[in-house]
Amino acid sequence: MSRPPEDQGAPITDKAQLIEWFSSAVTPRSEWKVGTEHEKFCFRLSDNKRLPYDGPDGIGAILAGLQRFGWQGIEEKGKIIALSQGRCAITLEPGGQFELSGAPLDNLHQTCDEVHTHLAQVREVCDELGVGMLGLGFDPTSTREDITWMPKGRYGIMSAYMPKKGSLGLDMMKRTCTIQANLDFEDEADMVEKYRVSLALQPIATALFANSPFTEGKLNGFRSFRSHVWTDTDPDRCGMLPFVFEDGFGFERYVDYLLDVPMYFVYRDGQYIDVAGKSFRDFMAGRLPEVAQHSASLGDWSDHTTTVFQEVRLKKYLEMRGADGGPWGRICALPALWVGLLYDPGVQDQAWQLCRDWTVAEQEALRNAVPRDGLRTEFKGRKLKDWARDVVDLAREGLRRRARLDYQGIDETTYLKPLDAIVETGRSQAADLIEAFETRWGGRVDPVFEELRY
Repeated sequence: MSRPPEDQGAPITDKAQLIEWFSSAVTPRSEWKVGTEHEKFCFRLSDNKRLPYDGPDGIGAILAGLQRFGWQGIEEKGKIIALSQGRCAITLEPGGQFELSGAPLDNLHQTCDEVHTHLAQVREVCDELGVGMLGLGFDPTSTREDITWMPKGRYGIMSAYMPKKGSLGLDMMKRTCTIQANLDFEDEADMVEKYRVSLALQPIATALFANSPFTEGKLNGFRSFRSHVWTDTDPDRCGMLPFVFEDGFGFERYVDYLLDVPMYFVYRDGQYIDVAGKSFRDFMAGRLPEVAQHSASLGDWSDHTTTVFQEVRLKKYLEMRGADGGPWGRICALPALWVGLLYDPGVQDQAWQLCRDWTVAEQEALRNAVPRDGLRTEFKGRKLKDWARDVVDLAREGLRRRARLDYQGIDETTYLKPLDAIVETGRSQAADLIEAFETRWGGRVDPVFEELRY
């Protein structure tokens, strides 16, 4: 989740500014970057319980401890709720999930260096406090009631609104973790094709990274319960976007969509003002009594773009949001998959040819089946693991063509190794965890805290 905006930006006078907000993000291919975000569950080593914000071993103490490495605190009402360092940020999800929002970087070698440095810093501080961090897509043991809210005003508004729209929204807020990759586009047409390819193929990424088979200490029947949670969170801001595949899709059509997504809040003078369910169109027109004294600004628009939760989200870059949280190597594998598919024009075209004939109905069915069945899902006469092999092979070719080498002369294809093993065996992390639970763990979940601890 985003931190409070530092600048409200220019007032909005017409829709053209919103279209320009997106189109201003087009980037020459030579300047494309990759950003990686990943979330972790924080837990106490003594009892495997999730951490509150307050206390000598709480999340606030972790944030304070990390400042020894040069991180600068960002406060809300006197409490540190985020850290920044250059173009990196550490932020907190509603239940205290600990997120690194990485810097835009030139290559995946830099991404993995960034991940390694972050996790080493986190481990040093956590070891001193007797706490740890866990790489999973869904909390394996905690109930909603076990998890305390982080001291961020936007979460109070969202938590009150979520149950009005779906039964699993509070689970999304408190009990899920993801890995995300952020990618550039060179013009509107490139954005459109990237959006279509990545939205169609996102269920394959979900299956490859499936890592959430436990709920409250038991098997839940899913490979990716995190992915299932999004199906009953809020239909106004989740799910497929059929219009992405329609003729004429572009920045303006996406703006029209966002204008019709209900708002959550407006941020002014250090306060989040509750406008949940209200229209951004009405806000622009000055028709919201709750904020009648405030004009809509581009800062408000930027905030609003973060409150839709599709598995591919457009901001000033495209966000790939379909993967469960997971171990260190899979943090690097997620951006490797999408950079490989979408940063070489020839491979991007091959990826589009792979899925361009899939109907929206077929994509919906695939997306709904994957959380439970993962790579075992049948799709268009093939197992999904076979589709996944084709996709990973395309990504490998894209990374090979990029030819970005590390100091040992190794290219970025090395980061696909965890996915190579998955497509070879047809077994995701979730399948391995289910087998461990049923065999060597003796029907217990607690060993996951040690085996998947960072």
